[in-house]
Amino acid sequence: MKKILTMSVVMLLFGLLLTGCYSKQTNDVCTQEETGPTEELSKTDWREEYAYTLGTQAYIFGYPWVYLSQIRYAWVNHYRNPYTPYAALNHFWHLKYFADAAYRDGGSPNTDTLYSTAWVDLREGPVILSHPDLGDRFFTFEIAAMSSDNVVAVGQNTTGSDAGHFAIVGHEWKGDLPEGVQGLPASTTPFVLIFGRTMVSGKDDVPAALNFMEQYKLTPLSLWGKENATVPENRDVFKPFDAKTDPLADWKTMNQNMTENPPEPRHATLLKQFADIGIGPDQDVDSLDEPTKRGLARAAIEGRRILTESINNPKFKTINGWKYPPPYMGRAGEVDDFLTRGGKQCMWGIISQDPPEATYLSTAVDSEGNKLTGTNSYTIHFPPGGLPEVKALWSLTLYDNTHNFVDNSLDRYALGDRSTQMKKDVDGVTIYIQAESPGIDKESNWLPAPKDEPFSLTLRTYIPGKEIVEQTWAPPQVMRVKE
Repeated sequence: MKKILTMSVVMLLFGLLLTGCYSKQTNDVCTQEETGPTEELSKTDWREEYAYTLGTQAYIFGYPWVYLSQIRYAWVNHYRNPYTPYAALNHFWHLKYFADAAYRDGGSPNTDTLYSTAWVDLREGPVILSHPDLGDRFFTFEIAAMSSDNVVAVGQNTTGSDAGHFAIVGHEWKGDLPEGVQGLPASTTPFVLIFGRTMVSGKDDVPAALNFMEQYKLTPLSLWGKENATVPENRDVFKPFDAKTDPLADWKTMNQNMTENPPEPRHATLLKQFADIGIGPDQDVDSLDEPTKRGLARAAIEGRRILTESINNPKFKTINGWKYPPPYMGRAGEVDDFLTRGGKQCMWGIISQDPPEATYLSTAVDSEGNKLTGTNSYTIHFPPGGLPEVKALWSLTLYDNTHNFVDNSLDRYALGDRSTQMKKDVDGVTIYIQAESPGIDKESNWLPAPKDEPFSLTLRTYIPGKEIVEQTWAPPQVMRVKE
């Protein structure tokens, strides 16, 4: 034992002599403050570096509270155009138009459903969602908390198509619901976002879909059963801080929204750490020292960059060039994957549907891994029995590099199960993807691409089968036509 200890001391002294950190005269070991190299590496105040490193993680965790604040204020207070949500709290907005190539605001619109959205305030008590009997028409209402994680889905797949009344409640509410009103799982935050979708089979079907949508209602419990009661048009939500004029704006927005909509108690340890740099419920970044503010300003930039670049996270499954979404899409926060929650789920999707409600696959490459471009011609071949297995509907949609539809002579932007003109044969179904017509005999199965420009494809499946939900189904490859 003595020999081992002696050797340890020798090795320690040898290391100290090599670093110049031992004095023969005093037998003292130098402190870090006495070493030149450490001083050279510490030009930045430690408080700034601490705020920057911890703040980057805080930004990734808290980004939904920033972005959804911005979405809420815009959708509640600012009319933009007929395609963008605009409604007071506890009121539905409905998309009344079938999207086409004239729409240029991006966001990958679809030709499958019309949207119904609402910001719901639960601070004064439950709000009851009502819908009529929709028969065999697909519909869903995804209800998400301010964290962007889903609370529950109401619709054909989960609660059935019969007419119903469903109480959306906050986690602190206690009480009894009226007869005929079904309680839903409690939201973790007092504000929730409803994103509804109602199936539409082309422009001619829009009036029928709207007839159902106009019967969707939101009624505060306090007004339930009262004859001729009118839900007030309340637009009183705080305005997010402006990042163009204030480098700490996102933190101020995050703090205010987290104070109003606190994260779940199970994240108390994280929030305690973030509070060290002034982030979280009841925190005030204006009261911080200047080095910490500088670090937070840098962290907001870096956090946003990380989230943006994480959207195409390669760790999620890709089959035949098609990217599956994360298996817990819509509830990434429940498994503490805050990177996916902030990036793919929120920044990219605002909120996202649960995979059993709808699973979207996407690709921008062909079978050889080359980017899709209108310079080439492609085919996708579904063998007999190989079309996507769904209980509701499916579609294949083409987008240009701005995530908009491609203008074309057929006004066709997607093909799918409701494409009555699409031909099947003994070999299955072949879809032709190219800028020019593949010939009159094949135009029924033609999906027009932009000329000489890159594009992408999205395969949407609504109430998908087990293999799609479990990500074992292999979509056909996009094959380049070789001349």
